Amino acid sequence: MIKSISKKVLITQSNYIPWKGYFSSISNTDIFVVFDEMQYTKRDWRNRNLIKTPNGLKWLTIPVEVKGKYFQKINETKVSDKKWNKSHIALIKQNYSKAKCYKETIGWVEELYMNCNFKYLSDINLHFIREINKYLNIDTEIRFSKDFDLQEDRNQRLIKICKDLNATDYYSGLAAKFYMDEELFKKNNLNVHYFNYSNFKKYEQLHGSYEHGVSIFDLILNEGVKSINFLNQTKPVN
Repeated sequence: MIKSISKKVLITQSNYIPWKGYFSSISNTDIFVVFDEMQYTKRDWRNRNLIKTPNGLKWLTIPVEVKGKYFQKINETKVSDKKWNKSHIALIKQNYSKAKCYKETIGWVEELYMNCNFKYLSDINLHFIREINKYLNIDTEIRFSKDFDLQEDRNQRLIKICKDLNATDYYSGLAAKFYMDEELFKKNNLNVHYFNYSNFKKYEQLHGSYEHGVSIFDLILNEGVKSINFLNQTKPVN
């Protein structure tokens, strides 16, 4: 008997310099589909993320054009201030100069920012995600929802992408349980899994009490090439 080969697919929106759980999810799947045809939402992770400072957590936010654009998609969202990258790298350097692996990583981080002159938010997010994947030795294939002929229903869209990719398993965060029609996935021969982010081990951080939900740059600046050792704690649950 020939053993069937599984193909694991993750489908989610792009985020700006995401936290370690985002990259752990990517590393635990075969194909990562960026679904940036979803509506852009304010005060979300699409254009901002957190870093640690001596005065507590601080948002790094990419300014975007939103006035009057109530239904624009993530991949239609434009940057409104071209100098955002300079201010962000300055804040990172200011608050992480004493990080354990600062000297060996800050040049790479600064280059990422200085080479980031894209007009659209999705392009910025993908620029960072791709390069961080390389740094973490994550070779998961990246695809885009715009390349698929999709239906309106949320579950049907996800199923269509999975079937077009010949997927056997669909992966998502626990929050998706609120809208997932698991029976519909099963009828289409797709196993549904939810990532559990509760068992990440801690690493050495600056500035007070430990925080899991900060940008991946916090991990990289503190642990450098050892960062990959703190990712593979994401275990799927059914």
